[in-house]
Amino acid sequence: MARTVSLTALAVVAAASLAACSAVGGTGPTTVSTHDAVTLVTHDSFQLSDGLLDAFTKKTGLTVKVVQPGDAGTLVNQLVLTKGAPLGDLAYGIDNSFASRAIDEGVVQSYVSQVPAAQDAEQYKVDGSDTLTAIDKGDVCINVDHAWFTAHGQAEPVTLEDLTKPAYKDLTVVPNAVTSSPGLAFLLATIGAFGEDGYVQYWSDLKANGLKVADGWTDAYETDFSGGQGHGPRPIVLSYSSSPPDSVPEGGTEPTTGALLDTCFRQVEYAGVLKGASNPKGAEELLDYLLSTKVQADIPGSMYMYPVSTAVDLPAEWASWAPLATKPFEVPPADIAKNRAEWLKQWSETVIG
Repeated sequence: MARTVSLTALAVVAAASLAACSAVGGTGPTTVSTHDAVTLVTHDSFQLSDGLLDAFTKKTGLTVKVVQPGDAGTLVNQLVLTKGAPLGDLAYGIDNSFASRAIDEGVVQSYVSQVPAAQDAEQYKVDGSDTLTAIDKGDVCINVDHAWFTAHGQAEPVTLEDLTKPAYKDLTVVPNAVTSSPGLAFLLATIGAFGEDGYVQYWSDLKANGLKVADGWTDAYETDFSGGQGHGPRPIVLSYSSSPPDSVPEGGTEPTTGALLDTCFRQVEYAGVLKGASNPKGAEELLDYLLSTKVQADIPGSMYMYPVSTAVDLPAEWASWAPLATKPFEVPPADIAKNRAEWLKQWSETVIG
């Protein structure tokens, strides 16, 4: 899944491995692992502030290698295709639109973290399974370019229905629901809003109103969107409720974009120890570290998501400019698991042709 920041490297080595040993004759625990490295398999928007992975290495003696095969959808596909010989030890970035598939395919194994934030993560548990642990959450929402609408003297849209009106023809761009996890999340938002009997017609109306579909979030937000970091022609884009703070211009005091909180779908990202991992103990330690206060506090600024930990203070500007939706659209995980393939097929036939 992509955010306002993207990485293009496929692998990053965080730090040199440090050895640790206990005193001769000592009986205390040691941080030495049977392996000196742990591999994190994640989406291409994973990013933590400088020094955080180094701190993990210093604490545990484990060097972290990061492998990024693509968007969240690509991540899960690759985990399924390689489950006999996993790409690494810990997966992070499996979201609630793909979580049931990862569980059903058996790519992750049981682990129950005992760190304090694990209690906060418990409310996002998937169908009673203990194979995935929530790390962060966020709302996928339609975003608008305030500056564009002001310059054109035009009222901004507010609801999903507004996007199909003639006043907004040729103004909207969204990522592909088949190739992008935010795109799939938006498809689920429309199913939650209009039901299985109405979402196909809604997308047909969007297409007739000049909808553009980009391959992924990066193309939609950074190329086609007129606001934020983009310089494109379209002032309506699918992004996140947390995107607007990134659009505050240098020297400015307010964002030039905003999220429409009546259009959102709640996205939760999980981590899980990969079945067949060469270093499952290291994977468990790294998962615990992702739930640490230090990492949880870094998530808003580095990955533009909300931490699951309630012990973390959010950046001050998020309270004003990046609120979560009070009533996001929802689709039960069991329904997603049962119907995802058919919904994507119908969406593709309707929108792509």
